[in-house]
Amino acid sequence: MPQGVTIIEPVPEWGDPWGNPRYYMGITQRRIYAYMLDLVVVGLLWSMVFVASVILGALTFGLLWPVLMVLLGLVPILYHTLTIAGPRSATLGMRVAGIKVMSVAPGTVQDGGRPTLLQAMIQTVGFYGSIALTCTLILLVALFNPRRRTLHDFLAGTVVVNDSALWGSPGN
Repeated sequence: MPQGVTIIEPVPEWGDPWGNPRYYMGITQRRIYAYMLDLVVVGLLWSMVFVASVILGALTFGLLWPVLMVLLGLVPILYHTLTIAGPRSATLGMRVAGIKVMSVAPGTVQDGGRPTLLQAMIQTVGFYGSIALTCTLILLVALFNPRRRTLHDFLAGTVVVNDSALWGSPGN
């Protein structure tokens, strides 16, 4: 490659809201719906871990309770991180809502745009951290950009889009 030449990697199809608007139609409402469903799933998981924590804590005469309380705090982080980095790139709520997380980082077109485990963790921790600091006001950032990205999407190099697998055959 000649010196001074910069190769610009093409933007993935899902990263272009103007050229491919169907990835972003209704995405804000779908994200809200998906998160409400995920709250139920996380609540159920949290309840199961809580019951197990009470039982294990009682069996160990309270010695494991500090460790188990940390585990309770990790439940939502593990749920979101592992499902977003999973093969479907979506939490259970996102799957029901017909959306998924895609990476817009360089080099992700080759692997289908699935976010890495690190991207999923950054997105999850960024989400919970920003929500805790701003009482959900930070989510208003999504209203002011064409991809409807929130702060944690920007930090992780991801975007949430409508799942193209649900579109059916071309021409629908």
